[in-house]
Amino acid sequence: MVHTPAPASVPTSAPARETPVSARAAALAGNSLTGLFTLARARGAVDLAVGTPGCPRTPHALVEEAARALRAGRNQYEHPAGDPGLRQWIAETAGDGADPDREITITAGATEALYVALLSTLDPGDEVVLFSPGYEQFAAAVALVGARPRFVPLHAPDWRHDPAELAAAFTPRTRAVLLNTPANPTGRVLTAGELRDIAGLCARWNTTAICDEVYRGFVFDGHEHLSVARVPELAGRSIVIGSLSKSHAVSGWRLGFLRSDPERTTALRRVHELTTNGTAAPLQAAAARAAGSADPEEIRREMGRRRDLAQHIFSGLGMKSAPVEGGCFLFADISPLTGGREDCTAFVRRLLDRSGVLLAPGAPFFADLAQGRNWVRIAFNRPEETLREAEHRLAAG
Repeated sequence: MVHTPAPASVPTSAPARETPVSARAAALAGNSLTGLFTLARARGAVDLAVGTPGCPRTPHALVEEAARALRAGRNQYEHPAGDPGLRQWIAETAGDGADPDREITITAGATEALYVALLSTLDPGDEVVLFSPGYEQFAAAVALVGARPRFVPLHAPDWRHDPAELAAAFTPRTRAVLLNTPANPTGRVLTAGELRDIAGLCARWNTTAICDEVYRGFVFDGHEHLSVARVPELAGRSIVIGSLSKSHAVSGWRLGFLRSDPERTTALRRVHELTTNGTAAPLQAAAARAAGSADPEEIRREMGRRRDLAQHIFSGLGMKSAPVEGGCFLFADISPLTGGREDCTAFVRRLLDRSGVLLAPGAPFFADLAQGRNWVRIAFNRPEETLREAEHRLAAG
């Protein structure tokens, strides 16, 4: 007979807690852009706030292949690592010998990719270095996985960091540096020299570089996107986050991916399997067959024309911004219009009421909200007619 020891004394009730919600969930502010999206729809506004792509156009071949895959019965689970054909296409577009079987994982958009990368790299209490201003969801994701952000300021007007300030942010507890190039919201493209400096810090402190490169196809004026995977010193200590959402205008399909070395990829796939297990099989099959039908050079030219038009419109209003090197956002200083007397949220609401054009307040992109009071973000990945309508309304208002 198996002897089962008597259980230890067990409390009859759990300690009292004021709320049924976890502390980490209660501390989350939520994405500020969600409310803007709802507001834009309700008001019939020209929405230049949310990054949902209106340019480029979704390739017709992608839609046709998706319908074909659905009708052919590709309606069940795909392998968690992702459709082999799609992984092969991603590896080929990387252009550096990426192994589709051992280094690439398909995810449910770049958002899941971000969380999988963080959960696979960090333990609670670990530190993450990230830039401010930056994509607001980065800081929230770091907090949600139980890590601690260490912010490094980017300095206006060209949004470059001070190498000494970056070096000072690294400590023995630094397990990751979270990058974004081309950057949302600033439009900066990290240079080869900057990435080499970051690589040196990662080597010194045994740190992983996690880099969101979803806007890699949108670079202008001779700037070149350099993936962290192609920096020799980072190739073995980096995780690339990518997505088809903006490049192919299929944000609703939720097709993202991770690229890393085989050891990290093993961990990434385990976490991925326990979070989502995969994304839509027919849409992966469609992308494998037709993602290559999009012309990346033509897309880049189209986006460059939209950028030029947006810079013309909003500089004409009196806003100031650094030249956008890449991405699909203009980050503009409104203080020439407000004299610093009105913060970005009040300005955005007044502009919406007066002209029916919605921009994104810049404050949520800063670690210190007060530092962003004079900034707004403007999405220019829109059809030309949408930008022209915004120009007309702003002039009339």
